Parts: sequence; structure tokens; C-alpha cells
Amino acid sequence: MKIHINYENKKATRQSYGEALKELGKNNENIVVLDADLSGATKTDIFAKEYPNRFFDIGISEQDLIGTAAGFATCGKIPYASTFAVFAAGRAYDQIRNSVCYPKLNVKICATHAGITVGEDGATHQMLEDISLMRTLPNMTVISTSDEMQTKWAVEEISKISGPVYLRLSRLATPSIYEEAEFEIGKGIQIGEGTDATIIATGVTVVEALKAQEELAKQNINVRVVDIHTIKPIDEELIIKCAKETKKIITIEDHSIIGGLGSSVCEVLSEKYPTQVIRMGIKDTFGKSGTAEKLMEYYKITSKDIIELLVHNS
Repeated sequence: MKIHINYENKKATRQSYGEALKELGKNNENIVVLDADLSGATKTDIFAKEYPNRFFDIGISEQDLIGTAAGFATCGKIPYASTFAVFAAGRAYDQIRNSVCYPKLNVKICATHAGITVGEDGATHQMLEDISLMRTLPNMTVISTSDEMQTKWAVEEISKISGPVYLRLSRLATPSIYEEAEFEIGKGIQIGEGTDATIIATGVTVVEALKAQEELAKQNINVRVVDIHTIKPIDEELIIKCAKETKKIITIEDHSIIGGLGSSVCEVLSEKYPTQVIRMGIKDTFGKSGTAEKLMEYYKITSKDIIELLVHNS
């Protein structure tokens, strides 16, 4: 896998989502897109301008959003339903559970503005529990992308699988990472062969893990990074391999450490290869208002925090 962190090319995954939808709509007339009065923020307006007859603004009614998407799915359409993560996984949870997952309908729930990196919108809009809520649902696939290329791949790829999908997207603009789209649902990406530790990351924290990897190498601490873009089904084989080959396992996420990526990794290892796991993320608390960068520092999910942890414990 070829990677290059391009700090000159920063883009939020929500923007990449909107651009990918436009391309997907060109190639598949069964794609319909729904939003809940947030198309400018979720970037579904890019699709709406190109295909107005296949775009439906449901208004400030997220439960209706999911119910309507379920209806489209029963008619053979492939609905992409978008709103902020706090409204999708939170306010519309009952509809996702009973109207989408229980009948295993082909609905793609694409939630933007996830995590504390929503920033100034504050605690009420910083969804820190969505991975936990969504991955417990039977039939649900859960994906959290880290950069532009990975997001555009995911938007197209989930149209090819039948069944519910939750795609987690960010507001924060992050650097591009990948130079080629060699991804597979359910398969993590290992970057590097270091044996001192494995840093398992997802979403916006992947670039933080990679920055830490680069700096740690200068101190003769050699780590590998694993990008888990698919939280469910998770790549058990890769996680176990890394636990066997490295001295430490660290997980980092812009999400609660309860029920998220860290918990998913712990569930695998506790059953298959018992290993100590250090979970970095939001520790059983709500968010705060502030810039995304300041909040990542406050909640200790930056490259600096990874470096301090590993240097202190090396």
C-alpha cells in the first residue's frame, strides 16, 4: 500500500463523500440521496445540483429520513441517507434498528460531523457513541474512513453490498494519506513492520498515528500503524497477527473508548489472543466547545500523546 501524507492537500471526508456521490450517481440510476435540511454541511448538495430528481430533502425530521430511505430500499433503489452523526445514530436509532437493520434493507446511512472534531458546535453535537450504537445492531456494516481516497472508495463500494451500512464521516479537513485505492471491506491496512508497538487507528486519528510513527522512528522506537476503516466486520486476523508480532497494542479514536474501536479490538484479543490493550480516546465523558485541534489536544488523541505514551512506557 503506497502512502504519502500530503499536508498541502487537506479535505474533510464529508467533502469527499459529496464528490463521490456525484460520480456514483452518474453510473447508477438507482442511487437516490436523502438529507435532513443539512445538505450544505453534509455536502449532499453536490449530488442535488447534478441530479435534482433523485435528491430528497426530508427537512428537520431525521426519523422520517430513515423511514423514507427504508421505503426507497423496498422499491429497489439504493438510498444514501445523510445528516449529522448525532442525529443519525442518536435521534433516529429506533428507525435504524427496526426499519432498516431488522428487515436487512439496503440503506446506506452516511453520517457527517462525527466525534469531538465537530469543534465549536459543542457537546450536544459531538457524537461520541455512534460506532458503539451502530456496531451492536445485527446486519449492520460500520465504516470509518481516514482520507479522501478511502472515502471515495467506500462510497462506491458500499453500493455493491446488499444490506445496511453506517459510514462515519468527519467535519475536520485532514491530509490525504493514500496514493492508491487498494482497500477491502473488513480488511485493515498495516503500514510498517515495527515490532515495538502496534497503533490501531480509525478515521481522523489515522494521520495522527502515522505522524507519531515517523517521529518515534527518530528515537529508535519502531511501530506499525493499522488503519481499521471497517469497524464491523473487523479484521480479526490482522489484529491477532499484530498482537503476536509486537510488544504493545494501542488503539486511538475520535470516539468514546467504551464500545468503539478500542472495545472492538479488546473483544477480539480477549477471546483469541489475550493481550494488554491501551485505549486512547474519549474517556466516559461528553465533549466541549472549542476548535477541533484544541479538543484533540485536550482529550489526548494527537500524535504527541501517542509519542509521550510510548516513550514513557518503552
